[in-house]
Amino acid sequence: MKPDFAKCDGLVPTIVQDVASLEVLMLAYMNEEAWEQTLATGEAHFYSRSRKKLWHKGGTSGHVQKVRSVRIDCDADTILLLVEQVGGAACHEGYRTCFYRAKEEGAWTTCAPLIFDPKEVYK
Repeated sequence: MKPDFAKCDGLVPTIVQDVASLEVLMLAYMNEEAWEQTLATGEAHFYSRSRKKLWHKGGTSGHVQKVRSVRIDCDADTILLLVEQVGGAACHEGYRTCFYRAKEEGAWTTCAPLIFDPKEVYK
């Protein structure tokens, strides 16, 4: 079984959760090559829509995602990865999760601590 890439114009949304806490870490997209690389290596690979190329998550920062479980939804058009997040941060902005902002009492706040300084990691 594999995702229906044709149904999604070649890119399938991929939800990434921490395998232990089930916290949602990020949403990215996989094309068929990213899917195959993820299965072959055991580390998350995605397709970067902005750079238009394959992207090994953590390839630059060292904050790789070790895939512990792969799931496909009932329509075969969404992937769920349960991962062990190496280095503690999934977000390129330095936070554990890409969902580090929350609207509380009408104002947007940062609801997670900064794990690393992106300026130091992405030199």
